[in-house]
Parts: sequence; structure tokens; C-alpha cells
Amino acid sequence: MNSDLGTRLVPSLLAADLRTTIDFYLRLGFSLDGVHPNEAQPTWIALTRGSITLTFHSEPPLGTPTAPVCSGTFYFYPKDLDALLEEFKGQVAFAWGPEVMPYGLREFAIEDPNGYHLAFVTPA
Repeated sequence: MNSDLGTRLVPSLLAADLRTTIDFYLRLGFSLDGVHPNEAQPTWIALTRGSITLTFHSEPPLGTPTAPVCSGTFYFYPKDLDALLEEFKGQVAFAWGPEVMPYGLREFAIEDPNGYHLAFVTPA
């Protein structure tokens, strides 16, 4: 099989509070690029920075957990890790790092208001 999966992956994540989520990501340089049905009472949002888009919704889809949950970490590969590190200092607490991990990546991570971990990495 040699099927193309496309060029983008856009997570659709449950948010505990969309307004808090919007404020957090705007502080990190994301833009609010989609909202439904309106900004006053959103039930779905799209936040974008560069080629990265994250979507969040306020109601869990049928058959999914009723609270935000993720057993892993979302990894981002910025063009300049050090510049991003400096930009985020004072804007958000780091969950870990910056440090070189045993698997060969230099990284730091943050935790968003929903408990999702976002790691920003570069090869060590």
C-alpha cells in the first residue's frame, strides 16, 4: 500500500472551557481562525499558528469521554526552538525542559488549560 495520508493533521480536542482555551492560545501567538456558532457563545473553535491548527469543542462527540483526556503528548517541530523558548518565557509555565531527552530530542513542554501537553522539539 502506498496511499497518501495528506499533508495536515488537525486534532479535534474537547475543552473544559472554550473562553479559557482561546485566551491561553492567543497569548502564545495563535490566531482564532474559526468559531461556531459565534464568538459570544462558541461551541467549536479553530486556533492556528503557522501551519499548525488545533480545534476544540465544548461538547464531547457521541461515544467519547466527557472530560478532556489525552494519554500522550503533541510534538511540534518549530524552525527555531530557542526563539520560541524565549518567546514563551514569562507567558506560560514549562511542564518540563528545556532539556535533551534520552531519545535524542532537545525539548520543552507546556500544559494547556485542558491538561493537554504540548512539546516543542528539535534534534539534539
